[in-house]
Amino acid sequence: MRIREEKGIALLVALMAVMLMGALGAALVMTTSSETIIASNYSRGNEGLYAADAAFERAMDDILTVPDWNNLLNGSTQSAFIDGPPSGTRTLPDGSTIDVAQAINMANCGKVSTCSAADLTGNSTGTRPWGANNPVWQPYAYGPLQNMLPTGTINSSFYVIVMVADDPSETDNDPLHDGTADTNPGRGVIAMRAEAFGPRGAHKVIEMTLARTDTTNLERGYTGQRGEDEQNRRARKAAVQTPGKSLTMQSMALNSGGIQ
Repeated sequence: MRIREEKGIALLVALMAVMLMGALGAALVMTTSSETIIASNYSRGNEGLYAADAAFERAMDDILTVPDWNNLLNGSTQSAFIDGPPSGTRTLPDGSTIDVAQAINMANCGKVSTCSAADLTGNSTGTRPWGANNPVWQPYAYGPLQNMLPTGTINSSFYVIVMVADDPSETDNDPLHDGTADTNPGRGVIAMRAEAFGPRGAHKVIEMTLARTDTTNLERGYTGQRGEDEQNRRARKAAVQTPGKSLTMQSMALNSGGIQ
């Protein structure tokens, strides 16, 4: 008779229901947390992309005033937007750190330690297949994005670095000087690379090429190429044009005498 009794079954059913509801609640919490993290990462990614683009715009204001681009390629001329020597660590608002010199080394040879001559121009790799004409990136502009404007109106936790180098389409085997021959397809063209570092490991990179325009009274300066089929033309006294298309992570290359 005791075996047939159903005493305690209600407690067992209640416990199973509580366990089921607890599992459903935990799954809901995990789903909500994951969606929040995904949205946050997406937001930081977009902010990093446009932080790198803003750094481009700021650096190009200073490049426009440099008459001899060889001073850019050998690292002797830098932008006014710098926050100290191009070495040492910088601390981001979330407590993470980056090292400017290591970021330059990563761009040049894919490692944080100092690049050798063979690493820079002696080897041809999948990402640097030009050998002696491999771009040797030099730090040009770098600092917290929020310090870009003296008004302090930029609210961003990203740190940006802009590098310049000789365009890899050069054929003179001298990455520290712009080509001079009329037959050199990279004459009057330099490469630029902007990197944005943010909280929680956010990191975005944009590359573009920059070419001098005809020095006429109506237009003077350069023509930059970035994104998909988008040109940003600049004159000394003209207003800055707002990019008309979305930016991409593509790296621009110059295959002939014109900008591709």
